[in-house]
Amino acid sequence: MAEVQYRGEYEEKVNAEKAVWGTRGKKYGVYLFAIALLGWALASYNYNLLTVAYPVVEKALHLTAAEVGETGTVISLVSIFVPIAVGYWMDARGRRIMWMTVLAISAVFTALTAIASNFAELVFFRSVASAFGLSELGVSVTIVNESLGPKSRGWLYSWVQGGWPLGVFIASGIYLATISFGFRVVFAIGAIPLIAVFIGRYWIKDPERYENLKKIRELLKKGVPKSQIAGIEEFEADLDESQKVTFRQIFATPGYVRRQLIKVMVTWFFYASSWMLPNVFISAFLVNFYGWSSSYVALLLLISGGLGFFFYPLGGYLGEKFGRKYVLIGSAAFTPLLAGLFILNVHNVLVASILYFFIYQVTNGTWSGVGYTYWAESFPTRVRGTVMGFLTGWFNFSNFAGSLIYTALVIVFVHSPILIWVILGVILSAGELSSIALRNIKPGSTLEEIAV
Repeated sequence: MAEVQYRGEYEEKVNAEKAVWGTRGKKYGVYLFAIALLGWALASYNYNLLTVAYPVVEKALHLTAAEVGETGTVISLVSIFVPIAVGYWMDARGRRIMWMTVLAISAVFTALTAIASNFAELVFFRSVASAFGLSELGVSVTIVNESLGPKSRGWLYSWVQGGWPLGVFIASGIYLATISFGFRVVFAIGAIPLIAVFIGRYWIKDPERYENLKKIRELLKKGVPKSQIAGIEEFEADLDESQKVTFRQIFATPGYVRRQLIKVMVTWFFYASSWMLPNVFISAFLVNFYGWSSSYVALLLLISGGLGFFFYPLGGYLGEKFGRKYVLIGSAAFTPLLAGLFILNVHNVLVASILYFFIYQVTNGTWSGVGYTYWAESFPTRVRGTVMGFLTGWFNFSNFAGSLIYTALVIVFVHSPILIWVILGVILSAGELSSIALRNIKPGSTLEEIAV
């Protein structure tokens, strides 16, 4: 039986502490959890720092409206490709080194934003800072889920995902505390917490699963017979696939990995593209088309995001209890339903606000609270880094596609905003129900029981 033959998997099954915190034990697991939560919060903070400071930056650098739009476009495009490269190097060189690298580069280019003197420099510095900051998702998903044990793995990681709204608050707080000194001080000081977490990651180690895989690859390279390797593995691995280039395993090899990847890609395209309207363009949509006050929408977003932090662990808990696939399906079912009710009641601000609060939660907390653990669990260790990087890039591409769809709809249906909402917020989001086709993964399983 696999749970007896492989030491690491066996310990995660029979040792109560390691079943939760992984083979390195509780002390290390708690430290890793804290560093991961801070890291994702700061990735969000770094990304949103320009969002909150943009009016001041725009004025200081004398940017045109077109240049403001172009900045966002370039950042989105660069953020598609950098995570893919990072994912490949995670499998090739290690999880820890890439976790430190993405944060270090993000910190350096956040600080360099303080010396930007024109549009080109701003775009370059922020594109690099944001792209490597957003690459944090794929690395964090990989290293945390490979390190934690099978019991409560999804619930623990859901707290890490909750770092995103926390990062928005940090960005707003630093901005308000320092903007009186100018945007350059905002970004110079903004690099400090990133550097602090970078230092904290010095004591992080590669997951034992990945170390086991490296050992297997080294033995295979030396020509050690597979029959001998099978006797010393600590975590089960596919010895026939372990030494192949990961992109070939993912895209060129028919079978489970490619099939599951396509299913996840389809579901996340509908999710990430439809996510843009209720989460990014919502203020412009409600203010421009329905006359809502911008300050009121900002308050609504603040309340939704603040309380929304707790919906991430709620989603994680429900995933542990009922299965992550079924929480995704539930979130997918509620999204178009709530979106439809919202647009029907958009002129009743109180009712619409209550409906929006729950739209925010099912498109953020309950979905993300299970979705990214589901990513990590779906694929074997030998390709997990590459797939997580690719899916991070795919998520960013889908966001970009959602932006283009919204822009096109605004041009075509400028006098019919209800159609914009119905097409993007209701019909496109209904595509998330493609999650029904996803594989059901039993909570509490070791990663090797799911896929090798």
